[in-house]
Amino acid sequence: MKKVGLLLSGCGFNDGSEIHESVISMLALDRAGVETVIMAPNIDQMHVVNHYTGQEMDEFRNVLVESSRIARGNIKDMAEVTGNDLDALIIPGGFGVAKNLSDYAMAGPDCSVNPDVYRLVSEIYLLKKPIGAICIAPVMMAKIFGEQDESAEMTIGSDELTSKDINTMGSKHIKCLVSEMIIDEDKKLVTTPAYMEAQSIKEAAEGIEKLVKQVLLMIE
Repeated sequence: MKKVGLLLSGCGFNDGSEIHESVISMLALDRAGVETVIMAPNIDQMHVVNHYTGQEMDEFRNVLVESSRIARGNIKDMAEVTGNDLDALIIPGGFGVAKNLSDYAMAGPDCSVNPDVYRLVSEIYLLKKPIGAICIAPVMMAKIFGEQDESAEMTIGSDELTSKDINTMGSKHIKCLVSEMIIDEDKKLVTTPAYMEAQSIKEAAEGIEKLVKQVLLMIE
């Protein structure tokens, strides 16, 4: 059975993984009959946001513990997972990608990536296994590729600032409708805008389901 990693960054789009994007990905993988290995780094969140008010809260939460809410407890500390354990990797969006897996939300193109995230993504890439990056996650991929003097074609939809940052980091941004995806065959990278553009869960699902199908087709 194929094993696909799903890398989460918390629970809730303001400070962690986008829940709809995560669950849509999990459902598409389950329907395809593959084993999903859900994981997250065992680190503190940058901050905690009250998703009812949108205001920051004066408390601390752990990315792995919060991600386990989405995984119903069936989750691994990503430090225990290597590229050899997986056939592919999918990264849902949400501000957790830009606040917890990296610091893109604060540093823009000069951001850094969490060491375990950088390690796993690099291992998957060097093993020539496919990666799917959803919503804001492509900016982190652009940073990782740029650190290795590599470039890939990718999309976050049409946001001007974010697309400019992707180009600044050395990759090539391509505008894309929410229902579509961009495929870089050479780098085995598949990206789709999801909630960077989506106005509803069904709009987000259309592109994500196509991305999951394409990632699975690229597994050798």
